Amino acid sequence: MPELPEVEVIRRGFGGLIVGKKIVKGEVLCEKSWRGEVGNVVGGRVTEVLRKGKALLIEMDYRNKSGNDDGASGNDDGASGNDGLTLMVHLRMTGQLVYVGKKRFAGGHPTEGFVHELPDKHTRVIFEFSDDSHLYFNDQRKFGFVKVLLPGESDGFLEKLAPEPENMSEKEFYERLQRRKNTSVKAAILDQSVIAGVGNIYADEGLWAARIAPMRKAGEVSEAEAGRLLKGICEAMSKSIESGGSTIANYVKADGTRGDYLLKFAKVFGRTGEKCERCGGVIEKTRVAGRGTHWCPKCTK
Repeated sequence: MPELPEVEVIRRGFGGLIVGKKIVKGEVLCEKSWRGEVGNVVGGRVTEVLRKGKALLIEMDYRNKSGNDDGASGNDDGASGNDGLTLMVHLRMTGQLVYVGKKRFAGGHPTEGFVHELPDKHTRVIFEFSDDSHLYFNDQRKFGFVKVLLPGESDGFLEKLAPEPENMSEKEFYERLQRRKNTSVKAAILDQSVIAGVGNIYADEGLWAARIAPMRKAGEVSEAEAGRLLKGICEAMSKSIESGGSTIANYVKADGTRGDYLLKFAKVFGRTGEKCERCGGVIEKTRVAGRGTHWCPKCTK
């Protein structure tokens, strides 16, 4: 599954491509990958591309449903129509978005669909824009989905998300960790209701930065340690976004290139057997919370 920086990089890439475009046709090729009514989408114009946690949110404005692209007619005063509809896209493990127009951009799990003619056997949903460009949602394993959220409609997944690292105070993070005090600290920070957007890579990197062993109980982490952990997570994510994400094999940027965070900045993740740059110890890989976990036993409590 992509982590927050990968989804943020994809959001930024696609935002510059589809904002302002009007959907004139929607086609669902796999019911499992779609939730909602296609008719609610047709006629909507993309106003912005947002992100919450690991979910992409494509915001749409329905004020102009007359079919005119110049905005000269239709309900431009916002007095009627479905103003504020949202398309929520969750890529999960193998989802991808591919934009095909004057330019071709793709983000997500890399397959031949990035460069080959679409739709293909993995295409699940197709959106056609008024300028004859297309946005394809492809998904090999069908774990991802696109969901229509009508004005005022909420989503259970989004409602349960905690604040993201950069939007959380040290005190709040410490208090949220205590809700999972009997689990390992790594399990706690992978819980999206404790802190949103943190996956396996940034959990390991943040714990290393804070010198906290991933198998320690969350309830044993002091408030000061929680502050260092939050800071470490934020710094790792920020560097990853600047580098285009932490792609190893699965996730790539919106322009089809791979992120290089792991090569440039990762301190422990993917570095099993290498020397710890902080203390010279050997980085080990173990299993915590059901996930492969990288840490340095020498300089980590």
